[in-house]
Amino acid sequence: MGGQACVFYGAAQVSKDVDFVILADQANLASLRQALDLLNAERIAVPPFDADALNRGHAVHFRCRCPQANGLRIDVMSSLRGMPSFEVLWTRRTVVRHHSGEDFDLLCVPDLVAAKKTQRSKDWPVIELLVDIHYEENKERPTLDFIRFWLLEARSPEQLAQLAARFPSEAADCSVRRPLLGIAVSGDLRRLRVELFEEMAIEQEKDRVYWEPLKKELEEWRKREAGA
Repeated sequence: MGGQACVFYGAAQVSKDVDFVILADQANLASLRQALDLLNAERIAVPPFDADALNRGHAVHFRCRCPQANGLRIDVMSSLRGMPSFEVLWTRRTVVRHHSGEDFDLLCVPDLVAAKKTQRSKDWPVIELLVDIHYEENKERPTLDFIRFWLLEARSPEQLAQLAARFPSEAADCSVRRPLLGIAVSGDLRRLRVELFEEMAIEQEKDRVYWEPLKKELEEWRKREAGA
């Protein structure tokens, strides 16, 4: 669900870890523990590796120590801010088959874009690139779902103006959810750029607010572990 998924889609992002969103039931966690044992992976930070912490939105971090993957970090989550359950994400996933015959299950592009709406400034250019790639790959056969996705998530003023001109009725419909599309229709790129920046800042603040209570829980866990 992270940088490695972006690499698969062509939105290359330097990443030294592998991020997974998982189903946090007991059977699946037991299977994951077996896999982590094979990698000689150790938990490197709080919180604890259990369903309760995962389902509340925490990420659990591991460092692999086996020779084949020494130093590789693995981050695991099961609940993502503002996103549906794992079961829904799984039904919408993209499956990429490697030339070796192995399948890789990725968040679909719209879900990956949603997952990238974080406090981190480096994630936002990736969102723009993911949407651009998705548009270039599908612009000759646009479905209504694709058109809505582009209109609601595109980050480039020029592309938004182009989309609004190409799909005016859909842009009008989507402007209820994304008012800045009205500016895109007018073609005022300078004002649109300002509104896009403000939209990003609002989303970043939402992410900070979401993580604030979770950060407090992390601090409590750190204190307890330090005193153990």
